Amino acid sequence: MKIGRNAPCPCGSGEKYKRCCSNTTSSAREDVQDEIAQITAMNPNLTIDELNLALQSKMKQRNNHPLDAFCGLTPTQMSNWLYAPFGTVKEVTISSPNTLNASPVMRYLELIIENILASNGALKATSKGNLPTKLVKQASELLPEFSVEKYNRNISISEFAGSNEDKFNALHYTRILAEIAGIIVRQKGHFTLRASAKKEYEKDGLAALYPRMLNVAVSQFNWAYFDGWQADLRLEQFWLFMLWRLKTHGDFPHMIDDVATAFPDLLLQIEEDPYLSPKDKLGRIVETRFVERFLEYFGFVVLDPRRVSPEGTKISPKITLLPLLEHTFHFKV
Repeated sequence: MKIGRNAPCPCGSGEKYKRCCSNTTSSAREDVQDEIAQITAMNPNLTIDELNLALQSKMKQRNNHPLDAFCGLTPTQMSNWLYAPFGTVKEVTISSPNTLNASPVMRYLELIIENILASNGALKATSKGNLPTKLVKQASELLPEFSVEKYNRNISISEFAGSNEDKFNALHYTRILAEIAGIIVRQKGHFTLRASAKKEYEKDGLAALYPRMLNVAVSQFNWAYFDGWQADLRLEQFWLFMLWRLKTHGDFPHMIDDVATAFPDLLLQIEEDPYLSPKDKLGRIVETRFVERFLEYFGFVVLDPRRVSPEGTKISPKITLLPLLEHTFHFKV
């Protein structure tokens, strides 16, 4: 009983089989098919409905069996992590710490909000529709307070400082997230604060807006926006699995191995490169989109940008996990 690649995946994700469990669970699928063949051979008079019930029972057993390829998660757990709405994933608690001073994104958001409030609720945008230069300077001056400052001493090439918003990626990212999240709105040449966000901020501070910013960052923002890597390789869906693996062992190359094993189709989507293997290229893209422009921007990790040792040998990315990561995400698996 073969499952078509375009048929709904039996794991219940709602995705097409070819985009879900077709490679990772192929051996489990073959085992189920063998078992069904045995049932049919031993019970030749079973009706189609009875066979379907038997198949459903076997698939349910398989979907709740831990897989090595999923680092011990079951297909059911993986499906939930990939497709459940933000904040509803099982066995993961996402908290809002009272103090978010270590998060560049949240500090920049605070600056934007405070500047809007100080401007009688309407902060004048530049002619290009960007945040004003005065605010950009204030945000740049925050760099020494963040852990990334260790590797961002040259302001002219830093992601966390700039002379205007166009040259200040982390601030630009923050403004875009805040607009998508419905916290701020730009209209008639001014930035204003939505009434609901203002009420939340005045009551509970940044912690009230933290989940909204995280939600947008992983579910609505296009991770390919800033870079020149292939735009059709979407990694957002796998953010929770990648975060779990990184939080578990703190090793970037190991995390890439885990991702490539769990989702082998990703390697098939990688465009050919004469200088990089598919897995090496996947690692570069994950490093840029997930580590640098999500985890670092939010203050969850610090990435050592050095790729060559003092002796001249190539070294792998080294990531330091920061307290805010532990305070925000709690895995129960």
